[in-house]
Amino acid sequence: MTYVTYVPVVLMLSFFQHKTLFSTGLTRRQPDVVDELRLHNDLQVTKKESQVILYWNNNLTKEETEKYSVKYILSYTFFDTFQERKERLQEKKKRIRLELHPGFKAKVKTQVFMKETEDLIKEGSWTECTYRSPPVYIQNLSCIIYNISFFNCTWHIKAEDPADVQYFFSYRHTEKYFECQQYIRNARNKNIGCHMKDISFQPLRKIILNISVVDLRNNSRRLSYYKGFTPQKIEKLNPPINVSVSLENRSIKIHWKPPPTIGSGEKKCFKYQVKITDSKIVDVTEEKYEYLLLRPAKKCTAQVRAKKEVCIANKIWSDWSEPVIIYDEETVDSKLLSLTLFSLLIFLGSLLICACRRYRFLEVITMPFPGPTDKVTTWLATDETHHQKQNSVQMEMQSEVILKISEDNGDEDIQQHTYLKESEDL
Repeated sequence: MTYVTYVPVVLMLSFFQHKTLFSTGLTRRQPDVVDELRLHNDLQVTKKESQVILYWNNNLTKEETEKYSVKYILSYTFFDTFQERKERLQEKKKRIRLELHPGFKAKVKTQVFMKETEDLIKEGSWTECTYRSPPVYIQNLSCIIYNISFFNCTWHIKAEDPADVQYFFSYRHTEKYFECQQYIRNARNKNIGCHMKDISFQPLRKIILNISVVDLRNNSRRLSYYKGFTPQKIEKLNPPINVSVSLENRSIKIHWKPPPTIGSGEKKCFKYQVKITDSKIVDVTEEKYEYLLLRPAKKCTAQVRAKKEVCIANKIWSDWSEPVIIYDEETVDSKLLSLTLFSLLIFLGSLLICACRRYRFLEVITMPFPGPTDKVTTWLATDETHHQKQNSVQMEMQSEVILKISEDNGDEDIQQHTYLKESEDL
């Protein structure tokens, strides 16, 4: 047992000893090799439309490049943002989108690593360059997509822009070029925006905007400004649709459906906000919201708005939906009164039934009444016969009176007829 344990320990000690000797030897030989590496960078700048392409050369031989792992640290800062951006690259070039920035300051250095261990063995010094773009007269360029197929872009023009230039808008999307359909102009008759409609978008394909500055004196183009957008990031959604309200178990439930969009319509992509009168705005991730029923001081309404946040970062909220009346004071009072009365009636009815069963009131109420005695029956029959005789006598007297009246009327008619006949004879 002791022999079996001893052998692995000896082997492990021998392994670490050889490894230490190997590493020490490598460290001793490494400075001679590293000192021969020349890591000076030659940095160049090329302008191409909206991009500035940086090139550099590390002066390493092909054998040295194959023997070691070579990487580059690039740092650049736009003049109008002062935010440094750093990247580690393996290629010897970098495309920087200039867009509307007036220029930038960049620097690059080379790092050499051992291929086996990725240990840094040498690092060069920084090589710097500065690029200044031609004068930029446009600022605050912003675009928005709304109603699925409407596209608006606006920009501001600096006060120092030349009086004899005009700005024209176009864009490229899905390898196609489109020109502005309708320009928006300022008081100086300069184009400061573009409105387009009936546009179709591929949500994941970028829109590359181009604003060309044209010299009106000779109709020549001076400058072009470029900027790229992803359609889903600049889409302003319509308000949520089918907003409805229901009252359940002393709570208000608000339901809605997501609005149409140019991108993904999955439920997880949307974020909502619910605004209720006299309440704070609430963030919601589902298509419903439950609100406890409280007595308001005035009419209470609910509104919902939406944006995309999960599938793609979009900071633009939709407009609020049309207000939906949750309840007002009169409606709540009538509902509560009806509910209270109904509950009270059910309680009283149940109490009455229990009391009737307890004290046998139903048996007393449903007990049959006894029939009349023989004397009462005979008296009732005699009384009924007497009334019948009186009724028959009265009817005979009325008949005689009617007959007498009829006879009297007949005599008068005869006399009148005789008088008329005598008058005719005369």
